[in-house]
Amino acid sequence: MSQDPPQDKTVTAALVVIGEEILSGRTQDTNTPYIAAYLSNVGINLREVRVVADLEPEIAETVNALRRRYTYVLTTGGIGPTHDDVTTDAIGMAFGVPVAVNDEAVAAMRLQYLPEDLTPARLRMARIPEGAALIHNAVSRAPGYMIENVIVMAGIPGVMQVMLDEVMPRLAKGRPVQSRSVLVRAPESEVASPLAALQETYADVQMGSYPFFEHGRYGAYLVLRSPDEARLDEALEALWRVIAEHGFTASAADDA
Repeated sequence: MSQDPPQDKTVTAALVVIGEEILSGRTQDTNTPYIAAYLSNVGINLREVRVVADLEPEIAETVNALRRRYTYVLTTGGIGPTHDDVTTDAIGMAFGVPVAVNDEAVAAMRLQYLPEDLTPARLRMARIPEGAALIHNAVSRAPGYMIENVIVMAGIPGVMQVMLDEVMPRLAKGRPVQSRSVLVRAPESEVASPLAALQETYADVQMGSYPFFEHGRYGAYLVLRSPDEARLDEALEALWRVIAEHGFTASAADDA
């Protein structure tokens, strides 16, 4: 009988976005905000995002640095059929394992392609590092894979999202992070000192200030985040007291 992965108080992750098209600005990266929100909702704390070029040594070096630091490393991009899709070879380099066409991956791709359509270029997408477990996807059938704590996914958003759904049950998770937002109609410089003092009191609640300017007035969104909902609400009550003490005009962000 299978069991769910254990829940841990702090589960961390890093994301490696791979591709010259991201670095050149030709393609807008929509995967990062999607993955960040997704991981937050399941209790995995995304701590770092790096964007690297399609260069095997750089990818391997980045993955090796991050996989020793975080619970999981997720990568997007570079596992397609073209010559510059080098992520799989870089992962093999990072782990010091060979890369070869995987029979299970080929069988999955046969659900999408006729035998004569499985060209050498398409079979590049069936090359998997030794020891990796496949991450199937129902969109294009070409799989991603997970090797130790590294999760390798496609860069195409629709395919990446399917892979993320498929791999998620295998991962350990912490408590989902909750958030509360308050809009303060005062310059951020005036809010900064009271907020810093409150942060010292509630060191376990993350507090952020995000300034804006609209209709000729300055303001700031104050965002509190914590996996402990009771502690979060306590900090929010304290924030409202601080706002009242300083005479700031404010409202819950959802009501603004």
